[in-house]
Amino acid sequence: MSRWARLVLVPALIGAAIGFGLLALFRAGPFEPRDGFAAAVDAAAPSVVNIYSSKVVRARRHPLCELPQFRELCEGFSDSNRVQNSLGSGVIVKSDGYILTNAHVIADADEILVAFHDGHTVAAEVVGVDPETDLAVIRVDETALDPIAMGSSDAARVGDQVLAIGNPFGFGQTVSMGIISAKGRYGFTTSAYEDFLQTDAAINPGNSGGALIDTKGRLVGINSLIFSRTGGYQGIGFAIPSKLAMSVLDMIVTEGHVIRGYLGVEITANSVEHGGLRIASVVPGSPAAAAGVRPGDYLLSVNRQPAMNARAVSRQIAMTEPGAEMQIEIMRGNQRLSLAAIAGTRPPP
Repeated sequence: MSRWARLVLVPALIGAAIGFGLLALFRAGPFEPRDGFAAAVDAAAPSVVNIYSSKVVRARRHPLCELPQFRELCEGFSDSNRVQNSLGSGVIVKSDGYILTNAHVIADADEILVAFHDGHTVAAEVVGVDPETDLAVIRVDETALDPIAMGSSDAARVGDQVLAIGNPFGFGQTVSMGIISAKGRYGFTTSAYEDFLQTDAAINPGNSGGALIDTKGRLVGINSLIFSRTGGYQGIGFAIPSKLAMSVLDMIVTEGHVIRGYLGVEITANSVEHGGLRIASVVPGSPAAAAGVRPGDYLLSVNRQPAMNARAVSRQIAMTEPGAEMQIEIMRGNQRLSLAAIAGTRPPP
């Protein structure tokens, strides 16, 4: 190739190639940015609702009004009741009107209104409440609703990306992003059934009862509470795992309330010795007593699940259907025993 060709022809050909490439790019249309998590939000957002509840707070008469000399004076003033409003979120889980939310969102409400993604609002009624998991099921008189797709809270891993959808501060439906920071968190209430997913997705007042979804738009948790020294977002939020939430829903829908298994033992908290948990007492006449469990025994496993701590054992017993046989393994002295107990129904707390 001549020196002229190297200096002129080759750069010209390269420039022409670049020009044709740019022309083809412009003809293909403007550059479109990545969708990010828009597809996940599009899939889940229609299934997340805003919940507005209200209750009448009765005014309390002043103690002086109970004294005879002041009764006539007090009768001249009418008691002034006030309406207390609260807000939260909910998740449509059945097409025929069933919605999951937090128990504290609708606690003692006289009226519950549900605002849907398309803007229309309807009244709802309470189907059932489970204070021990802070879950409630409400229902609206609507059909052909769009239930959220179900994910697996068991399969969710620490570090997985998640999105929180809810109604923070009543602003309307809002999406925030984070990761699952931890699993199996507990100790925030007196309930033995706490088993929270921790997330750093922004959760604020009003998000309660909303959806925590994976990047496919599938439900992995019901947003429940925040840990904050200021009352606002500080990067520590908690959600009830979807597996637990759906089991509570199914029992409330079919039975009207949550039914939990019962064994009738008191376990010394964090008393792991001899590979098990020390049984401090046995309720007389309980399934445990009938099976031959004694105070001082060490509980090794329930239904072949190791007795790692008192909370895990309580959940394992609770998940056993009343009337079903419960396999119990204990250590008594140096003797390892396998016992069978017929699960009872846990009394109300």
